[in-house]
Amino acid sequence: MKIAKVIGNLVASIKTPSHENFKMMVVVPTDLEGKESGESFLAIDMAQAGIGDYVLVMEEGNGARQITGRKDGAIDAVIVGVIDYVETGGIQRSLG
Repeated sequence: MKIAKVIGNLVASIKTPSHENFKMMVVVPTDLEGKESGESFLAIDMAQAGIGDYVLVMEEGNGARQITGRKDGAIDAVIVGVIDYVETGGIQRSLG
């Protein structure tokens, strides 16, 4: 899994049946301090995330398909949680 920040929405009026009824978001990976650390990618939102939220992303095809219940879909990334804070070394901090 990865920590990422939601930076946008993807709207597609026509899509394959495996992607129907899913909200798709543009996310960018971040480090534990909220600094961008990679290229942006698309993820299906299963956690009601919004733009600006830091999220937990499952980026593995089989696990992502299990979470969405779409066993035959071309799905490889799913937002599975919205992050409130990160705690490391006994220190709790917000991202960003």
